[in-house]
Amino acid sequence: MTQNSPPVRIDFNTPELQRKRRLRALKDRLTRWYVLVGGLAVLAAITLIFFYLAYVVLPLFQGAELTSKKALEPTWLQQDAGKPLMIALEEQNLVGMRVSDKGQALFFDTKTGNELKRVDLPLPAGTQVSSIGTDQPGSPLVVLGLSNGQAIVFHHTYKITYPDNKKTIEAGIDFPYGQAAFTLDDEGRALEHVSVNVNGDTLLLAGSTGSHLQVIELSRTENMMTGDVTTEQNRIELPQMTETVKNIFIDPRQQWLYVVNGRATADVFSLREKSLNGRYKLLEDGNAEITASAQLVGGISLIFGDSKGGLSQWFMARDPDGESRLKLIRSFQLGKAPVVQIDAEERRKGFIALDSEGKLGVFHSTAHRTLLVESVADGAGVLALSPRANRIVIEEGGKLLPLSLHNPHPEISFSALWGKVWYENYDEPKYVWQSTASNTDFEPKLSLSPLTFGTLKAAFYAMILAAPLAIAAAIYTAYFMAPGMRRKVKPVIELMEAMPTVILGFFAGLFLAPYLEGHLPGVFSLLLILPVGILAAGFAWSRLPESIRLRIPDGWEAAILIPVILAVGAFALYMSPFLESWFFGGDMRLWITHDLGITYDQRNALVVGIAMGFAVIPNIYSIAEDAVFSVPRSLTLGSLALGATPWQTLTRVVILTASPGIFSALMIGMGRAVGETMIVLMATGNTPVMELNLFEGMRTLAANVAVEMPESEVGGSHYRVLFLAALVLLLFTFIMNTLAELIRQRLRKKYSSL
Repeated sequence: MTQNSPPVRIDFNTPELQRKRRLRALKDRLTRWYVLVGGLAVLAAITLIFFYLAYVVLPLFQGAELTSKKALEPTWLQQDAGKPLMIALEEQNLVGMRVSDKGQALFFDTKTGNELKRVDLPLPAGTQVSSIGTDQPGSPLVVLGLSNGQAIVFHHTYKITYPDNKKTIEAGIDFPYGQAAFTLDDEGRALEHVSVNVNGDTLLLAGSTGSHLQVIELSRTENMMTGDVTTEQNRIELPQMTETVKNIFIDPRQQWLYVVNGRATADVFSLREKSLNGRYKLLEDGNAEITASAQLVGGISLIFGDSKGGLSQWFMARDPDGESRLKLIRSFQLGKAPVVQIDAEERRKGFIALDSEGKLGVFHSTAHRTLLVESVADGAGVLALSPRANRIVIEEGGKLLPLSLHNPHPEISFSALWGKVWYENYDEPKYVWQSTASNTDFEPKLSLSPLTFGTLKAAFYAMILAAPLAIAAAIYTAYFMAPGMRRKVKPVIELMEAMPTVILGFFAGLFLAPYLEGHLPGVFSLLLILPVGILAAGFAWSRLPESIRLRIPDGWEAAILIPVILAVGAFALYMSPFLESWFFGGDMRLWITHDLGITYDQRNALVVGIAMGFAVIPNIYSIAEDAVFSVPRSLTLGSLALGATPWQTLTRVVILTASPGIFSALMIGMGRAVGETMIVLMATGNTPVMELNLFEGMRTLAANVAVEMPESEVGGSHYRVLFLAALVLLLFTFIMNTLAELIRQRLRKKYSSL
């Protein structure tokens, strides 16, 4: 091109270039919408998960509902049916039983009130029924106290048959100990209160007349060769009372006899030692008195109702001195009128109470929850609660008042989930998770506190190992390591993330846990001497002639530490048995348990920390390394040009600029550790305990859901509490990530000017 030639003009509006620009613009719009729709879809999915979990959990905190049905006026009730002593309902809520003071057991249809069957109990001639007692809730055993000092024991049965494919319930009365009456009071005085309990082959009967107490024990022995049954009757002599007896209860283990007497006093007798355990004051208010009492299912707890509408739960618990004493556990309030009757559920630790004004209350002891208080009658009556706790029948004013009760989740409350709860057979309130057991009178222990604590404990020990190693490795790889070596190291570490956690958990549980148990001194000595070995190797390297040091290319020095670390590790593990013999008497585990008083489990937090830390390191490393490597090269070169050393440049420029990314890496690693399931499930004892002890296991929220969800009843309290655990885990992750993002944005704004 000559000096005078005209300039060449390039046309940027050719059809080909316009077509490419339009295609590029279309791709940009499509990508923008794809990212927008994908992001909104992720947010929508997370929101839907949250609302679904909340939908499943919400019924846990709803109260009870009571529905009144049409009152029944059966003809037998209008006749001279006698005074009702007790009413009971069978499992299907189709047949009810009424026992009167005339010694009759009358079975009736709960839907119509029609009489189905009437059974005259075998009372001795010239006697009348003076009292009635039952075994613990759920037992069909009933005892009648008679006016001549004797007692009759029977139980009511309900046999289901299907003649002509129609369900039929045949009610009846059986006498498992014979129809003959048992003599409790030798002087023939009327029994004002009676109680009965059967434990295996031993039957206990207790009765009172005024302040006089009588207890007999009947033992049945069967000859294995002949099949003959022999019965032995013994009288248990106990210290006599000074106050009039109001009620008697027998501990189902036949260890304690509870006698309510006076205005508000309970005497507890040891049936094994035949002595008085103690006299306990049940009310502090001198103007109030005990008006009703009952046992909860299992017979451990007693519920007392007083003349001012108060209710209280008591059971035996050990004091620090080792002595068992009757203790007040929790209190409830029904109303202002005296409580006249208490009836306990047969399968849960709930109960209902009725006062003299006809007000009904529904309560649960463990959850310390008042679920319902409602007026259902015009005055006091006799009530019955069905075995499934979904039907109530009250006889009052010559009528039967049927009520339908909907109370699916009474055992759940904020205090039961997060606070210390005093459970039966425990000496003090504790945080406990134990959702199921083999016995029918089990008290569910559904505290989420030990699970949440275990989740944080596992994440804490994992992050102690993973965070320093991952961050230090990321900084070194991105800032000091040679590019050629970085291209080999980084993919290898990131490849570790692809390893299934179930494999890590399997390895940790079957190999790592027993290996650590057998090499504890070597493992802990490794933590001490490994830094010393690395520093010594670095010092020795710095003292070598330059001719040797310059043979290693710049940025490849870290490779020299590989044999050093392997040698130090092998030496520490080799010395483990010698250290154990020199310092710990040959067994460090026993030394930890006996000398330090620290519980040692083979699968513990140390194993989880190592295994989970190994799983979390790739996450933290990859994100942190990218953040450090992305620091503009101009900042580094400018700092070095101004006279800063590489270390000063790293600490005052590079790390500060990369701090938002490093913090994000830590938070993502923390979230991964919190939500980890399989490693914790396989590498710990999976015990829900609240201990920071490094040598003790734990159970996390995620592992608990994985373990117990298959065995939970769909729609039950246990099932919904597991969903609540998942909701807590989701909320925890959401809150943690939100705070992390806020802090990250603040760091980015603060150091963006560098």
